[in-house]
Amino acid sequence: MKALDRKLLRDLRSLWSQALTIALVVASGVAGFVTTLSAVDSLTLARDRFYAQARFADVFVSLKRAPLSLAAQLQTLPGVGDVQTGTEALVRAEIEGRSEPILAQLVGVDPRRPQRMNLVVLRPGAAAGAGAGHAASGAAGPGRALPDGSLPAWVSESFASANGLKPGARLQALINGKQRTLVMTAVALSPEYVFAALWGMPDQRGFGVFWVDGESLAAAYDMEGAFNRASIKLAPGADERVVIDALARVLAPYGGRRAIGRADHTSHAMLENEIKEQHVLGTMLPAVFLAVAAFLLNVVVSRLVATQREQIAALKALGYTNRRIAVHYLELVMLIVTLGVVLGVAAGDALGAAFTRLYADYFRFPEFPHQLSPRLVLLSVGLTLLTAIVGTLNAIAATVRLAPAEAMRPPAPEQYRRTLVERLGLHRLPTALRMILRQFERRPWRSALAIGGVAAAVAIVITGNFIRDAMESMVDTVFNVVMRNDISVWTLEAVDAGAIHELQRLPGVRAVEAMRFVPARLVAGHRSERTDLRGYAAVPDQYRIIDVERRQTLLRGAGLVLTDRLADKLALRVGDAVQVEVLEGRARTLTLPVEATVREMMGMNAYISREALNRALGEGDLATGFVISLMPGSEAAVLRATRQMRSVAGAFSKATLLRNMQELTARNIRIMSTVLTLFATVIAVGVVYNNARIALSERSWELASLRVLGFTRAEVSALLMGELAIVIALALPLGMLMGWGLVHAMVTALKTDQFFFPVVILPRTYAWAAISVVAAGIASALVVRRRIDRLDMVAALKTRE
Repeated sequence: MKALDRKLLRDLRSLWSQALTIALVVASGVAGFVTTLSAVDSLTLARDRFYAQARFADVFVSLKRAPLSLAAQLQTLPGVGDVQTGTEALVRAEIEGRSEPILAQLVGVDPRRPQRMNLVVLRPGAAAGAGAGHAASGAAGPGRALPDGSLPAWVSESFASANGLKPGARLQALINGKQRTLVMTAVALSPEYVFAALWGMPDQRGFGVFWVDGESLAAAYDMEGAFNRASIKLAPGADERVVIDALARVLAPYGGRRAIGRADHTSHAMLENEIKEQHVLGTMLPAVFLAVAAFLLNVVVSRLVATQREQIAALKALGYTNRRIAVHYLELVMLIVTLGVVLGVAAGDALGAAFTRLYADYFRFPEFPHQLSPRLVLLSVGLTLLTAIVGTLNAIAATVRLAPAEAMRPPAPEQYRRTLVERLGLHRLPTALRMILRQFERRPWRSALAIGGVAAAVAIVITGNFIRDAMESMVDTVFNVVMRNDISVWTLEAVDAGAIHELQRLPGVRAVEAMRFVPARLVAGHRSERTDLRGYAAVPDQYRIIDVERRQTLLRGAGLVLTDRLADKLALRVGDAVQVEVLEGRARTLTLPVEATVREMMGMNAYISREALNRALGEGDLATGFVISLMPGSEAAVLRATRQMRSVAGAFSKATLLRNMQELTARNIRIMSTVLTLFATVIAVGVVYNNARIALSERSWELASLRVLGFTRAEVSALLMGELAIVIALALPLGMLMGWGLVHAMVTALKTDQFFFPVVILPRTYAWAAISVVAAGIASALVVRRRIDRLDMVAALKTRE
């Protein structure tokens, strides 16, 4: 073994605790990078495979009723590659023996016309002849109606799993006003329902997809020889927007002017949002982690070079080149970083697999294995090594600049000057405190770096907990501030708002408000967006418009209130006029002013008072839904009563929806937040501990001198512990401010059309960040105190002549 190799091992042995904490900081950054991005890669790969296998369509159209012969005309439109028609219906259902309301999306499967797009895939063991990943497009279908009138059905996997359903389970469904029994025969998947939820709400207990015999479903809704849904595959090179406009023109007479592309498909949009959000989290936070690791490496190597001046001079005098000495210190850095990379990749692979399993509860694919690509490993290793080299380059370059003769001399003593404390005449301060403050002022850069490093640790802990705080705030805002009702019901078609009196007469009903939703396209110049005109009460009490600051917006005029994201996409400002193309009933175009914008957390919405909407449409006092506030204990009775109302298409309980959503969402958010917080806490410990150890190394001569002069161990320790306490005290508010800024940057990066995370940092998050850093400081102080007690005063006081 060469002499420099032996020196390298000795340096590592003397620095083992600092090297280990730095390696753990590096591991946290690498693990965060690998965890999130490997899970995202797995999600992306599973999506691409399933979309290709099941031939996911490009454009989707829902309409009222069109003859099957129209499909041939759609096929001839420019840019259309293939057309597939079918029948679907949203109905109310309930599981036998349970009272919770369920919404069932019925999708017809016709064995006479095998599917060419959006193929249904059966899960293993769920039906005869169905194996894992078996595409059911060419199968016999769920089966014709049984003699007792019940309908065999394939059931979406998320719904079946959440409700513990097995083949043979029976459900009751209200199909076009008649109670029918659905008999589960298989568990199925479809690319249309990878994320199977209603209106973007992850309610897997309360919403399910049921594939039934297409002929039986068509007969139930008088749809023989007709269709009310169509899927379009674009021809190569086709313009999606041109095809959608052409479809709207052809299907307008049949109530089908609302065609959407993949980007607006609920399941696909939720999947793409998750991929984008995790890409942001998987790059921003690990980047901060690695920056902190580079800072620590720079401090440690700089201190090592400063304490080994004599050794460096001797090596140069013995003929070692500057390049070889620089490589020697670089090897020290690489060994520490390599340990961190190995630990980080191993931890990231395991946690990435765990995150993939969490995704599997939200997004359903036939195959969803965890993928750790060699590209991702190489990228994480390369970025980490590059960060480490850049972070320590200046410290290593200092070894090259040291001339042997200069390095052999002791460092020149610092020039004495009165400190600010002394100039201000604060002579009554305790001697120990004056010494600490003098040390801060005479080494401002080192003190600033120490404070900045600890502040970064505080900021990282805050950022790690932010996602949990934001999700809790969003849920609380939506379910407690926006939705003050207990039950929501909606109708098959627009009905006379006088139905509100029928609901008000139900026992237990406290208040009812009517709403009307109308699909529309907003056009401003060459820009356009599809959305729903949401007609609410002018001064609503049950369902309110609330911004991210929890302020209410009222609908007092006859114009529109737009979410800020929708207004920005249309380049609209308050006072501008917008063309509103109504996509329901007869073709109409309204011109409405923009009265206000609101910064909401979810969706791109357009609001208008229901009375103004009805006046603009000239259709009388109509409503498509009602929100109901109840007396305690009356929910079950009111839900049962709504099932007897023929015009009511569906109803759901806010409490049940919230409970069903939290079962999955709260658990996953808690797990992800815990992992990020753990990484952040490791970094906090690493920063604080290294600062304490470096301070001890730099001041060992001074501390030993004080011991010789008669200071006790406690008094000597107080100098170092006091310095650490002041660093932490100054770093806490600075770190909280940095965390606030980092959260704002993350929120900006996470912003999408569907979601806007509020900047919510709860007091408990600030408290946890402070507790983590203070605890790390106490633990570091105990270790340093132990080393002070064992300080070799003779070795520390040796000087060079």
